[in-house]
Amino acid sequence: MLFLCTGNSARSQIGEALLRDMGGDAFEVFSAGSHPRPSIHPLAREVLQELYEIDMAGQRPKGMDQVPDSFDWVISVCDQAADSCPLSPAAGEAMRWSLEDPAAAAGNEGDRREAFRKTARELHGRIEAWLRSEAIIGKGTAQGPDHGP
Repeated sequence: MLFLCTGNSARSQIGEALLRDMGGDAFEVFSAGSHPRPSIHPLAREVLQELYEIDMAGQRPKGMDQVPDSFDWVISVCDQAADSCPLSPAAGEAMRWSLEDPAAAAGNEGDRREAFRKTARELHGRIEAWLRSEAIIGKGTAQGPDHGP
């Protein structure tokens, strides 16, 4: 599974951490960006710890050249900036989950933190629904007989 966005500093990193936590050993999860930032946004780390007690230690922004070449699933999490947010041609199944970039949120610290909470909650809900969906049954998940990526 690959979560993909432009900067790989917030949305895709949150998706990676959530699926790793929610999917257990059933998935090999990565995230990457077309133009990766130097570091993960600190509010992404803080909000995942706050809401879900997930530690993003060991995660860092990566480019497409730093992840495997093909995936069973690729989820692009960019918002309306579709031109700058790629979908991998090496995906068995490619999906676009259009999410606003919390790193671009304006306002005070509380407003920005709430934007990250909203993104984390939305990703959690989408991942939870996706894990229950028929689309992944029999593709080597915990619901099927073998545990593939």
